[in-house]
Amino acid sequence: QVQLVESGGGLVQPGGSLRLSCSASGSIFSIIPMGWYRQAPGSQRVLVARITSGGSTNYADSVKGRFTISRDNAKKMVSLQMDSLKPEDTAVYYCNNFPPGTAWGQGTQVTVSS
Repeated sequence: QVQLVESGGGLVQPGGSLRLSCSASGSIFSIIPMGWYRQAPGSQRVLVARITSGGSTNYADSVKGRFTISRDNAKKMVSLQMDSLKPEDTAVYYCNNFPPGTAWGQGTQVTVSS
C-alpha cells in the first residue's frame, strides 16, 4: 500500500505562491496516476489536479491557469505549484492516487489570508 507524506503548506497573502510536495512509497508509483485533493472547512474533499504516469495533466476549473501539477517518478514525488492564490484556496491539501485509495496522509494546511 502506498504511503503518502505531504509538505509545503503555510500562510500566504492573496496573490502569493506556494509549492506543495508529496513523497510516496511503493514500487509501482511510476505507473499510477496521482492527484492533489483539497478539503476546505465544512466541505467535502475534492480533486484539484491530476497527472498520469506519462505526465498528462488535468485541472479543476477553479485552479486552471494558476496551479501546476508535476511528478518525478525516480524520486517518487508529486508536486503542486500554486500561484495567484486566492482566499478560497484555503484548505487542507492531500495527495493520493487517482482515483484515490482508502489511505490518506495527514495533509498540509494552506491558508490564504491578508
